[in-house]
Amino acid sequence: MAAGGPRLPDTVLFEIFLYLDHADVLSVGLVCQQWRAVARDEFLWKELFYRYYRVSRDVPRHPAAVSWYDEFQRLYDTIPCVEVQALKEHSDQVLHLSFSHSGCLFASCSKDCTVKVWSNELDISLQHSSNMRPYNWSYTQFSQFNSDDSLLLVSGVFVGPHNSSSGEIAVISMENFTLLSRVRNKPYDVFGCWLNETNLISGNLHRIGRITSCSVLWLNNAFQGIESENVNVVKRLFKIQNLNASTIRTVMVADCSRYDSPDLLLDYEEQLAASSTCPVFDLGSDSEEEEAKPKQPPEPAVQELPDAGGVPAEDGLQQFFDDIMGVHMRPAMTDTELETKVAELFVRNRTKPPEPNLLPTDSSSKTKYLIFTTGCLTYSPHQIGIKRILPHQMTTAGPVLGEERRSDEFFDSLDHVIDIHGHIIGMGLSPDHRYLYVNSRAWPRDCVISDPMQPPPIAEEIDLHVFDLKTMKEVKRALRAHRAYTPNEECFFIFLDVSRDFVASGAEDRHGYIWDRHYNICLAKLQHDNVVNSVAFSPVEQELLLTASDDTTIKVWRSPRAVRIRQARRPRPRKLLFSWLMNQKS
Repeated sequence: MAAGGPRLPDTVLFEIFLYLDHADVLSVGLVCQQWRAVARDEFLWKELFYRYYRVSRDVPRHPAAVSWYDEFQRLYDTIPCVEVQALKEHSDQVLHLSFSHSGCLFASCSKDCTVKVWSNELDISLQHSSNMRPYNWSYTQFSQFNSDDSLLLVSGVFVGPHNSSSGEIAVISMENFTLLSRVRNKPYDVFGCWLNETNLISGNLHRIGRITSCSVLWLNNAFQGIESENVNVVKRLFKIQNLNASTIRTVMVADCSRYDSPDLLLDYEEQLAASSTCPVFDLGSDSEEEEAKPKQPPEPAVQELPDAGGVPAEDGLQQFFDDIMGVHMRPAMTDTELETKVAELFVRNRTKPPEPNLLPTDSSSKTKYLIFTTGCLTYSPHQIGIKRILPHQMTTAGPVLGEERRSDEFFDSLDHVIDIHGHIIGMGLSPDHRYLYVNSRAWPRDCVISDPMQPPPIAEEIDLHVFDLKTMKEVKRALRAHRAYTPNEECFFIFLDVSRDFVASGAEDRHGYIWDRHYNICLAKLQHDNVVNSVAFSPVEQELLLTASDDTTIKVWRSPRAVRIRQARRPRPRKLLFSWLMNQKS
């Protein structure tokens, strides 16, 4: 259709658009000058948007959008779905990717036991590679830059005596890539994380019984090897009891001070209230649509035992032992049930109570949340534990090894627990730390766990849940578009990442996936040749996405718009043959 040709009515063009695939829509929408010149009718674009992207009509337009035309253009032109580069310097499965906060660097971890640092310039290039095998590591699995990008935390699997495997965290200087310190980390899938610029969190696990243990979370100074012996380089943060073979894993830190200026509000009523001071006019609609407040599942409470009629824990424990010795308990308990019951009774009066007023009250709060996966029924991580970190706990200075607590406060309680009712295989925070995104594989409905060593079978579908950390509520419905196939005992972590407008995740079906956070729709599938383990958005350019796979490659994806801009900026090569012919003629 030529720009100067006969014009078609907007309604006819609209009907044509409904039968075009995504590539054709791009072609027509971006090239056809007639459409760009006349098709600004908001009624048509709104209808096209809801029908093409299959969005429920209860969902209002994105709060930052000025028109349905621009919103349609955003979703087909700014998604990082065009492969522009494949990085093949790793020799084994690539497990994790992480960007620096400036976006200038990113790191990759692999089964080849290296951590590589890449420069994110016009074309991404390898800047440094550290081999961790000399330190008895089996492989590297996770990395994270500190807040000023001066240090890199690298987590891996350490092979100890008699081939026992544990975890270890290394801190590498970004100035000269020297190794500054190493910290033991158990179990290895705690991963570790930064609390602030110079302090990191690690874990340790102590067995109490066959299925009972306690996890200790430590605050470590990154510069342990060069600090004075008079300065604390490690401090115990929390000690938490684990029941039924569960352990604490996958620790991360959320900063509560960011909550009052979120990048994107996912509650439509809250969006409407926030935009009322600065209205966005939609000339194509009679009124702004608003979704009814989604139904919330019952809020899970912190796991506590009933008080048994006010009987003190010591008396309850004594009564329990008397019942056992007198054979008064019917039916008889198994050894596993007995161990769990004793542990529960013991911990009742040996646990420091939760902190009051968990939710932050003002934007100046310096409170941070420690977030991790845990459980209470089986070894599969099926709960999210949340523990508030107070300002005085954010330094290694002061009392160590719990010296400040009373003698009867042996364990720390969790401030909040969210039960997922399934195996958690991934977690990620939104850039504003307001929302927690969780990958999980659901258990069968109404399943009963009788043996903690035999968790329920898990679904192949991966559900993506979203929780508002300001209200501790689940928001929106769970997304289900990607899949995993490994059974429960072999289930591994699949890392996800969140940008201002999008969320991305890997999957075992050889694809990465991208969703829009506002509309809750899947926008793109990114092809690999094997399992996609990790994804990472650039923190300064959400139209750039990295994916890492078991196929040993890291793929670089950019949006169609970014590709056009970058191609336009590249200098055009001189036409040497044409120049030579012209010289010959002269």
